[in-house]
Amino acid sequence: MTRTSLGVFILCLFMLQPALAQQPGEISYTDEGIFPGGRIGERIRSLLDTFNSNDPEKIRRFLQDECTVRFRDFAPMEEHIQVFQGTYQQWGGADFHSIRTYVPERAGETVVILKDRNFGAWRAFVLSFDEDMDFRVTGIRLNDARTPSNVEEPALSEKEVLAEVERLMKNLCAKDVFSGTLLVAKGDRVLFTFACGEASKRFHVPINLDTKFNLGSMNKMFTSLAIMRLVEKGMLSLDDTLDKYLDDTWLPQDTTAKITIHHLLTHTSGLGSYFNRTYSQSSRQLFRRLDDYKPLIRDERSAFEPGSRYQYSNTGMFLLGVVIESVTGEDYFDHIRENIYEPAGMQDSDCYEMDFPVENLAIGYSPAPDSPWKWENNLYKHVIKGGPAGGGFSTVRDLHKFALALLSGTYVSKEAREKMWTDHSGSGYGYGFGIQEGPNGKVVGHSGGFPGINSNLDVYVDRGYIVAAMSNYDQGTGAVTGRIASLLARVK
Repeated sequence: MTRTSLGVFILCLFMLQPALAQQPGEISYTDEGIFPGGRIGERIRSLLDTFNSNDPEKIRRFLQDECTVRFRDFAPMEEHIQVFQGTYQQWGGADFHSIRTYVPERAGETVVILKDRNFGAWRAFVLSFDEDMDFRVTGIRLNDARTPSNVEEPALSEKEVLAEVERLMKNLCAKDVFSGTLLVAKGDRVLFTFACGEASKRFHVPINLDTKFNLGSMNKMFTSLAIMRLVEKGMLSLDDTLDKYLDDTWLPQDTTAKITIHHLLTHTSGLGSYFNRTYSQSSRQLFRRLDDYKPLIRDERSAFEPGSRYQYSNTGMFLLGVVIESVTGEDYFDHIRENIYEPAGMQDSDCYEMDFPVENLAIGYSPAPDSPWKWENNLYKHVIKGGPAGGGFSTVRDLHKFALALLSGTYVSKEAREKMWTDHSGSGYGYGFGIQEGPNGKVVGHSGGFPGINSNLDVYVDRGYIVAAMSNYDQGTGAVTGRIASLLARVK
């Protein structure tokens, strides 16, 4: 997933994270609906009041007066304010519910459980304080949260869940928090669809269910599946090193000789992202075929010994596309079209070149509060054509078709699929698929994000549900699919 500086700050400064793992039946926390006493309680109240004010001057004052210099200087003040306001826009504000205590205790953290106003979802401010500096705030993380221990949520029927999803989507669209499409299915039976917003704000073109949205990093699923198909055909091995397929015009041999196909699939190669300074200072027109990306990649080196740990890598997944071309002698884009899209009947999916007038394709938008138009498009930020690591386009209907083909064994054997859906590094990632284990059993899929882009596919392996959401707004789908997951978990 690639991001601009604002997105990086959302991840690094506030560290938006999913709920922490919990084993079924484990009692790992308790919630008490009372503010702490003393200075910590005052800081928490002040933070909530500041957040819910959505007032840039109040945010500035909080950061100046109630946070440490180190925390405040981590980023320019305006970036801090944008993150506060961007999260407020998504959540619509939040209300205090409880203070969470973990067993065993997590030292140095105060976890404040909230309920947001747009989604009705549980959230958390995870805070740290400096006792030697009047308990000034030294860190904030904004997490999704599990249901509080003092709340008993009743079971729901499938019909009730769908009614609640419809209410949610109408509310989000009325507030212009969501612009895009949503599909909820159980197997091949579509249960619910929704579309709202504008594919083009310039010409006020409405979105429909067949509107094509940018996938962001979701193309990684397609690339990984294509690799596993080649593995099953005996055309390459997961243990092959990269130097077998790439020459030194890509990377030096002393780097590629240590990186295996397995490392690339699992983001354990130590490579980083080709969205670097060279990319930002180059014309987008230069990057259409895979070979065009060599100037962006050739100076990269592994940041650690390959296989020793997880680090999400756009470069690593991109190089798997180069491997596909080397093994098959085919153009990567033709190979994916013929072996992934066509077998599933995905007629509205591809890596389109953005300087051509592709029909019914959504333009991505990010808030620009200082602009007279209040929005900016992403046409000059994104690649001109997507590739192995992301940037292609699809529709919710095509993603549903993809999920059905995936589950039916159209692409690879059950054994290969299970290998792809195994968490090899303990980071919730298999081979090109994110993996979650929780109240809904195993859920696999991928998300994608960039300025003006957010898409997500969740395949409920154990329960049969398929949820696809696509948006042409920043962070448009994660909270939607997260809320749907929490509702589906209540269907018994």
